[in-house]
Amino acid sequence: MLRTHTNGELRINNVNQEVTLCGWVQKKRDLGAMTFVDLRDRYGITQLVFSESQSELTMNLGREFVIQATGKVAERQSKNTNIPTGDIEIIVTSLVVLNKSKTPPFTIEDNSDGGEELRMQYRYLDLRRNPLRKNLELRHRLSIEVRKYLDSLNFLEIETPYLIKSTPEGARDFVVPSRMNAGQFYALPQSPQTFKQLLMVSGYDRYYQIVRCFRDEDLRADRQPEFTQIDCEMAFVTQEDIIQTFESLMVHLFQTTKGIDFDSFPRMCYADAMLNYGCDKPDIRFGMTFNYITELVKGKGFAIFDDAESVIAINADNCASFTRKQLDELTDFVKRPQVGAKGLIYLRCNEDGTYKSSVDKFYSEEELKKWAKQCNAKAGDLIFVLSGDLAAAQKQMNDLRLHLGNQLGLRNPDIYAPLWVYDFPLLEWNEESGRYHAMHHPFTSPKTEDLHLLETEPGKVRANAYDLVLNGTEIGGGSIRIHDRAVQSRMFDLLGFTKEEAQAQFGFLLNAFEYGAPPHGGIALGFDRLCALFGGQETIRDFIAFPKNNSGRDVMIDAPATIDKKQLDELNIKVTL
Repeated sequence: MLRTHTNGELRINNVNQEVTLCGWVQKKRDLGAMTFVDLRDRYGITQLVFSESQSELTMNLGREFVIQATGKVAERQSKNTNIPTGDIEIIVTSLVVLNKSKTPPFTIEDNSDGGEELRMQYRYLDLRRNPLRKNLELRHRLSIEVRKYLDSLNFLEIETPYLIKSTPEGARDFVVPSRMNAGQFYALPQSPQTFKQLLMVSGYDRYYQIVRCFRDEDLRADRQPEFTQIDCEMAFVTQEDIIQTFESLMVHLFQTTKGIDFDSFPRMCYADAMLNYGCDKPDIRFGMTFNYITELVKGKGFAIFDDAESVIAINADNCASFTRKQLDELTDFVKRPQVGAKGLIYLRCNEDGTYKSSVDKFYSEEELKKWAKQCNAKAGDLIFVLSGDLAAAQKQMNDLRLHLGNQLGLRNPDIYAPLWVYDFPLLEWNEESGRYHAMHHPFTSPKTEDLHLLETEPGKVRANAYDLVLNGTEIGGGSIRIHDRAVQSRMFDLLGFTKEEAQAQFGFLLNAFEYGAPPHGGIALGFDRLCALFGGQETIRDFIAFPKNNSGRDVMIDAPATIDKKQLDELNIKVTL
């Protein structure tokens, strides 16, 4: 080894020891009589001390030079309480420059002066910074704890293929041309779904995999074209068994990596989530649940309410003091195209017991008082109202609720509120395609008590499905699967597959179901999202070593890129731009 210790481990009890350290030059301070160098590696920083007579060793030393320093550990006169090694320093006797460095394009500090695109271009430098190092260490600890816990429950980690067959359901596939099979393509897996079901048919009743998945979809803060999930499947289980198993896994992860204890997670059916929060992944760290005041406001001559299918109100505690400017900013927020509302109505519940709204000309104080009563509002509260078609108004009010939650500091990333959401619709009608689509995926089992509705009212069938939500983010979803060929065939019928299409796409699974498929189900947890939330952040990018940007590009290696014509010819591909 070129070093005896790392830069994070020496302490006061190491004084007078001869040591050799290696690392990168974080900072150099030349004080004339002495020169101080902060030496950094992923374990920490240690201060090196050079006397004036050693100036030739340090005069050409620059930031990010890789060096090896040998010397004696000494107690520091001026201690640094901000770092674990702050009680000691190294009185250097010899120095070797292992490699020089160009001046970095941005500072390698906790708070860098580099913009996001620049830091992604030089990701290998950005990864030297403490915040990213801590994120990747958290990711590592979580993966270790996941494996330890699932291993203790007799789960087997089994790898499934990366080169598979493209299927029409779900997001767009990334496709890979086959040189040996001209004109044919593999697809990269969006998930190992069918393979893990086949493993259940094979008798491997507890499977898991921390697996890379690929989806060619538009990107945002919590999406990447390639992502990692904790993929799991179990045989001979009910929905309750799976929820209990993976709730226990999450409790274990909270205990071991965050020091937070949970007894159990609350549960909410899909219908209640939509009714009270307007979304299927509600953030329950704060209130502001929906109040439906449609019957109270109609018939008073205010056309916006009179013509609306639904009028929804939320109550913001102690916000009656909001200024006109603040209210205008909230109105501008809901009018943004991403939200889509035409305007925002408000009602102040004044401290003196009076009421003041933006629609006073249409409603008396007694009528406004009924709004407040319906919303359980007290003096000092502020009520916001949106109206329109039910689904649109729910979505808009959910956006406003989360925006207010951020503004009011109610979405503290250090507070965790997990939640199970269950009883999703099995199918959703798509007007554009004129057919049903699977809410989760085509292999999700209908609830037994709703099976009879498949023939008459398929839109009312509930799925044997469940999502795990954390702080308003879906971090996992799963279901009990169909394990009967006849039911699976009927599901494909409802989704618009012909018998021939179903056999061509999924014949291998349908055939497997004829050889003793056990009842089975599972879940997939988004590992990148989980890491980000445990790290107190919303974006997953800084919890992935080498992520893509919002255009799906790796700007560090400049990918995707064109390939040589010879390669294209071998693959029988002609490119036309």
